[in-house]
Amino acid sequence: MFLTKKHLPRRTFLKGAGVALALPLLDAMIPAHTAIAKTAAAAKMRLGFVYFPHGAIMDKWTPATEGPDYELSPILEPLKPFRKQVTVISGLGNRPAQSAAVHAIVPGTWLSCVHPRETHEAYGGVTVDQMAAAHIGQETPLPSLEVSTEAPGGGGACDRAYGCSYSGTISFRTPTTPLPMEYNPRSLFQRLFGRGNSADERKLLTQQYASLLDMVADEAQDLQRTLGARDRAALGDYLESVREIERRVQKAGKQDLSNLALPDVPVGIPDAFPEQMNLMFDIMALAYQADLTRVQTMMMAAEVSNMTYNHIGISDAFHPVSHHQNDPAKKDKLVRIQRWHTEQFAKFVKKLAEMPDGEGTVLDHSLLVYGSNMSNSDAHNQFPLPTSLIGGACGAMKSGRHVRYPDHTPLSNLLLTVLHKAGVSADVVGDSNGAMADV
Repeated sequence: MFLTKKHLPRRTFLKGAGVALALPLLDAMIPAHTAIAKTAAAAKMRLGFVYFPHGAIMDKWTPATEGPDYELSPILEPLKPFRKQVTVISGLGNRPAQSAAVHAIVPGTWLSCVHPRETHEAYGGVTVDQMAAAHIGQETPLPSLEVSTEAPGGGGACDRAYGCSYSGTISFRTPTTPLPMEYNPRSLFQRLFGRGNSADERKLLTQQYASLLDMVADEAQDLQRTLGARDRAALGDYLESVREIERRVQKAGKQDLSNLALPDVPVGIPDAFPEQMNLMFDIMALAYQADLTRVQTMMMAAEVSNMTYNHIGISDAFHPVSHHQNDPAKKDKLVRIQRWHTEQFAKFVKKLAEMPDGEGTVLDHSLLVYGSNMSNSDAHNQFPLPTSLIGGACGAMKSGRHVRYPDHTPLSNLLLTVLHKAGVSADVVGDSNGAMADV
């Protein structure tokens, strides 16, 4: 460990040319001979809520056995390297999400478990990510981050009774304030690292975009000279990750340059959906590592998504495939799509597991909810919901198990438990009737 009478503040930034780059946790941020748990650098809980639409083929999601000796199902198998930090929860339902409107309200009720009013003006419930952000998000530059991979609505997810307020987001700051999900990697990157993305700036960026790292290069070099060997390696790895994402965002923007004659064409959204999703996850991982936010939500695909998955040999659009009518061929395609989603999520988990964070990793200090607010996509029902928890939660989780609760146990009970694991002393979430002692 780097020993000195001085130490870097946890919220140290590299600054230059009007930008500020946050840093990951370094040994030099911990006072010499001080237990890390007694410093401002003590492990801080990160929460993440990763949503996939159109439910799951439940017999390919649910493990066959309960307890710690369970085997991961075909859809969840990509998470096998992290099995000791994976908890699969069965028996959950979300009655407040039930409605003839289905796709119009399912995303927006996943994290609130509150049935919205029948009105085109948003009126639902505060979501747990925002409850958490109000308590654990105030020490970071961004209390929360809301991310997606597609523009809201997909093939059309509005309803004449409920409007469009609940289909394009899983995050509500207040009952009447839905939060937009950012799906442009360039916009997300610049939001985190100090660059805007107005129409005029997009034009400028395509002509003379300068690397954020170049802007802070001098200060980074000065800092490197003051750090110990382990900190220099950690800082170098972090800056290289930022550089690599910059390169990919720039490359994605260049792919769209030929279309810039259309003023509303976004710069920076990759043509390939896998690259789009991986970019968003990689930027999310950096946001955790740099402690820019501790609460994130992610929609892996839009509700009623018509995205095709040609990269895994499925040319049919996602939403039509989800109406499988028990056709074995369609169900097989749906399982392949759902497994692919888990594979991409597992890459994100792997990144967190490889990021040092004090006396552990970012994954050790995170609790991620991975699931959907729909079960059988053909029946459009809300029981049993595919739900799993991943991460060490700063030692607060009984992980590595398949836990089955009585049928129709409220999803809100699990969400209330997640808040408690994060140190948020909430009494109720939606229709909850108690926290879960066995998680």
